[in-house]
Amino acid sequence: MSVVEHLYADQFGSFIGKYSERLKITHNGQTLQQAPLLHLKSVTVANAGIGISSDAIAACCERGIPIILLDAAGAVYASIYASGLVGTVQTRREQLLAFYDDRRAHLALAFSTAKVRNQAATLAYWARNRRDAHPADAEQLLQAARDVRVYADQMADLPWDESLYDRLMGFEGQAARLYWQAARLLAPAEYRFEGRIGRGAADPLNSLLNYGYGILYAQVERAIILSGLDPYAGFLHADRPGKPSLVLDLIEEFRQIVVDRPVFGLAARRYTVAQDDAGRLAADTRRDFAGKILKQLDSSARYDGERPPLRHIIQRQARQLGAYVRGERDAYIPFTLDD
Repeated sequence: MSVVEHLYADQFGSFIGKYSERLKITHNGQTLQQAPLLHLKSVTVANAGIGISSDAIAACCERGIPIILLDAAGAVYASIYASGLVGTVQTRREQLLAFYDDRRAHLALAFSTAKVRNQAATLAYWARNRRDAHPADAEQLLQAARDVRVYADQMADLPWDESLYDRLMGFEGQAARLYWQAARLLAPAEYRFEGRIGRGAADPLNSLLNYGYGILYAQVERAIILSGLDPYAGFLHADRPGKPSLVLDLIEEFRQIVVDRPVFGLAARRYTVAQDDAGRLAADTRRDFAGKILKQLDSSARYDGERPPLRHIIQRQARQLGAYVRGERDAYIPFTLDD
């Protein structure tokens, strides 16, 4: 029997409580899911009307287990961590100072070029998978990968002046247009995928992408906080009240491997996406799909001569970022996929 590492509560009226050294989700006296605290990695609350005990919260905080609250579209509206995790000072001081010197340009380039290179690598990955069954599509995907890679090369050569950030976002937008246009080749007609839509999307694939990004967001935010960094003080994305700019910076390195590849892999297998009248994912689909993304986070990838789980790579990247802004490293090396 496999050990449950991620509790996912989404049934209205259910309750998350601590029983000895376990957390349990119960409803009307019935146990829906349970996990030993020793192995638990996350608790996700994905519906309204769900209760959680103070003992369960305390147990999670003592062990560094995040409690993540998602809305119906997969957006994180709250996260619960131990208060001591945000008590670091030196890293945050250096993070804020880094915005005003060359460290900002270095990091903005790293995040943006990694995103575009990972898009190119993902297009090449999809091309390999379709080479035998759909050779014409595979060639289009390969050409798109080449075109996207050109943008990454151009971005890397940009001068570090005040125009850098606008030009990076411009190149990033052009690369994204090519990437999502090519991704349409992977989507069967019944999914009605016409391109990337963020907030308010009603088609099945964009709804899955948005929900998956929400789960990934929570993982990246946790890694940033555990590394002593401020999730709201970024380097590439613009600062705005309530906007977690650093989360949006670091998440760019991981969208493709954690969410895009699984979503379009599911589409190729005609995955059933149940939705309500407003286009939101149905509860059963949210639960099943969340499990697949959490499983993907536990899968491995090539990294620094090893193959650790993706969730560990995210944490290591956040720690590397903290070390760079503190001056303990000469450079920040982003996570990039093999072509």
